[in-house]
Amino acid sequence: MRTDRVDKEGVVTLRYESKLRHLGIGKAHTGKRVLILVADRDPRVLDEDGEILAHCTIDPANDYQPADKT
Repeated sequence: MRTDRVDKEGVVTLRYESKLRHLGIGKAHTGKRVLILVADRDPRVLDEDGEILAHCTIDPANDYQPADKT
C-alpha cells in the first residue's frame, strides 16, 4: 500500500522489483491524492473516496504501465 498524488502528466510512481514504475492514471486526475493497493503484479489506484481510478498489470520489462482496458 502506498499513497501518492497524481502528477501533471497523469502518472503515479511505484517501486516494483527494486525499480521505479510509472502507472498511467490519466491527466483528468491530475493533483488528486490516491492510494495504491498492490497485490503481486496487479496494482489498483483508488481516490480518497475509495473509487477505483485505474488497474494495471505490471510488465517487468517496461517502465511505463498503462491502465488496463475494462
